[in-house]
Amino acid sequence: MTTEEFNDWLIDSKKPQPLLLDARSQTEYVVSHIKTAVRIDPVTLDLTALSTVSKDTPIVVYCSVGYRSAKVAQQLQKKGFSQISNLSGGLFQWANEERPIFKDDEQPTQLVHPYDEIWGKLLKTSYHA
Repeated sequence: MTTEEFNDWLIDSKKPQPLLLDARSQTEYVVSHIKTAVRIDPVTLDLTALSTVSKDTPIVVYCSVGYRSAKVAQQLQKKGFSQISNLSGGLFQWANEERPIFKDDEQPTQLVHPYDEIWGKLLKTSYHA
């Protein structure tokens, strides 16, 4: 799913809003995330937090650029979740397009954890935490 498609979905009050999963480290998540995102560890992938979530709930997964979230999306599909989308370009593209990001769900920020020196090149330097 592109960032434009995802943004259109979020502003469409007629569509059921997706469960938004942030597949980055805790260190990255606390710097900023998309509003209402729930962090899921992409390494250990503990799905107990999703045990009460219906298998047909729309879920959008993102990470910094889309690699870790794609792996999480695949695992969710294997577990029977049927409406999984991976946010193409991840949080870096979302921020680069000047879409809203938050330190917590109330406090907007302009900073994003750059992951590392190499992947951080995909994020505009003005957003580097």
